Amino acid sequence: MTTTAVASPRFAFHDGEFVRADTVGLPVSTQALHYGTGVFEGIRAYAREGTAGLSVFRLREHLERLERSAGALRIRLPLTVDRMSNVVLDLLRRNGGDGDTYIRPLAYKLALEPGTPFGVRLSGVSAQFTLTTVRMGSYVRSEGLACKVSSFRRVPSVSIPSTAKITGTYANNALAVEEAYADGCDDALMLGLDGNLTEASTSNVFVVGRDGRIATPPVTADILPGITRATVIELLAREFGLPVAERPVGRAELDDAQEVFTTGTGVEVSAVTSIDHRPVGTGRAGDLTRRLRDVYTEVVRGRRPAYATWLTPVPLR
Repeated sequence: MTTTAVASPRFAFHDGEFVRADTVGLPVSTQALHYGTGVFEGIRAYAREGTAGLSVFRLREHLERLERSAGALRIRLPLTVDRMSNVVLDLLRRNGGDGDTYIRPLAYKLALEPGTPFGVRLSGVSAQFTLTTVRMGSYVRSEGLACKVSSFRRVPSVSIPSTAKITGTYANNALAVEEAYADGCDDALMLGLDGNLTEASTSNVFVVGRDGRIATPPVTADILPGITRATVIELLAREFGLPVAERPVGRAELDDAQEVFTTGTGVEVSAVTSIDHRPVGTGRAGDLTRRLRDVYTEVVRGRRPAYATWLTPVPLR
């Protein structure tokens, strides 16, 4: 993968107030640090086309998912979705700049409340909320990703709910990614316990068959139902007239695919050009993937007025 230079933000929102980012710290006793009991979101703000400032892509949908994730771990968020939205916009304004920015809200278990006995638990533990931002452009190679089908299976929802972005779950993803890196690949594709495709390390996966039909694993396949995934399904229908089948995708379908691409806040729309060192299709980003990526870029940068409701402008100071 290609990475871009990251500039440190000046401010963060922590413990109910805006503070200097370099002053934020957590006690070593933080429960989430010990047990992975935190939830988070990844949100992007893009430079607005033709004007100064930024627009946040699908801000409310991300924060509503954060709220649902927090509920799964019995984390009491200190702010409503509306208030969190305002805090995000205020923090972006305080940190300034008009370059693409990544937004990370994080809610996590902090400490045992008085009278709560020691142990691994969710109830009787206080919570904390922290919000940070970092300048970040595209970090995936435009020519596409080399992926490896991981030997690590995706954690099933009967163990940890996959519809929640729980910090501890991502140890599973990290193991898969490191295995892929060791094999000279960029990312990992993960199978479920049933041997069917689930998702990549931090993104959903779409497969275009030889017949041109598009499929992506369903929510019941232990995937995180991505907001970018939902966006792409809608764009494929509205802009290309192409339906997407949300159905089980077998391992063998990856080998016979005409195109494979991943979707996510971080990776946006990215072609998978090889799997286990075997080319996907021609070994280059396919025509549909390229056209879809172009449309997606136009949408998030405000060049498609029909999708303006997905963008929340950051008011200038």
